Amino acid sequence: MAIFEFPPIETADEHGLIALGGDLELQSLLLAYSQGIFPWPISEEYPLAWFSPNPRGILFIKNLKFPQSFKKIIKKKPFKITFNKDFEAVINGCAELTNRKDFMGTWITDDIIEAYISFHKNGFAYSVEAWNENNDLVGGLYGVNLGSFVSGESMFYRESNASKYILYSLMEHLKENNIEWLDTQMVTGIVEVFGGTEIPRSKYIELLEINLKLERSVSLFI
Repeated sequence: MAIFEFPPIETADEHGLIALGGDLELQSLLLAYSQGIFPWPISEEYPLAWFSPNPRGILFIKNLKFPQSFKKIIKKKPFKITFNKDFEAVINGCAELTNRKDFMGTWITDDIIEAYISFHKNGFAYSVEAWNENNDLVGGLYGVNLGSFVSGESMFYRESNASKYILYSLMEHLKENNIEWLDTQMVTGIVEVFGGTEIPRSKYIELLEINLKLERSVSLFI
């Protein structure tokens, strides 16, 4: 049964944990993201966990920066970038344990994969793919898109610099569509390198509410 209400985000603990249990149905995910909450399974041994961390990781277009070495890579255009070409391959790639130095394991369970594939099919989740010259998928990112709100949930790479090039391409795409920021939830190493920062949860909610009210006539990711 879909979740109809979450506790007030101010009741989250010091880790951002706000609720345990519930499901990953479409309406549950829509409600969660509209309130600045996201699922992050702790373990298969525990109930589903929902988080709203304070502070919140975010990447503003205006603060975007690139290392000098990466600017050279951008000029070479080493990968072909696509959007929503193979969401299932991307989320399954993100679930792999390789090339994920920030985590001891993967939080992308089978239930998460199934739920976000459904979320994607209903138009609320997107993917970015990087392909090499042999048309092999060498990196990907998936996230949530509700109107003018965009998050980056997870990413992976199989070739050097693929994840950085994906994030760069995504931010350029958002800039072209007048989206001023990307919700990164936390500031990981790659997000920090690109200029990511933390802001108070209250400020994040203000920005979220503004973006959710900005209606779009067409999808950001076609």
